[in-house]
Amino acid sequence: MWFVYILLCRGGSLYTGIAKDPAKRFREHAIGRGGAYTRSHPPDRIVYQETRPTRADALRREATIKRLTKKKKLRIISG
Repeated sequence: MWFVYILLCRGGSLYTGIAKDPAKRFREHAIGRGGAYTRSHPPDRIVYQETRPTRADALRREATIKRLTKKKKLRIISG
């Protein structure tokens, strides 16, 4: 099982990624070993996650979410 997750970063920005273990990946982001974006915009918390059966499905969903406006991402987060 794979997860697509959204992080709320300091300054109010959002970061979207995929992982098999979102909590572990969050810790990596928090100590500066995650994506380049989160090195300069440290994450505060995971605000959304969903499961996907395969890595390919997770990558497709991640790409879809990344193309959305911030307003639409906030709608996903709020349910």
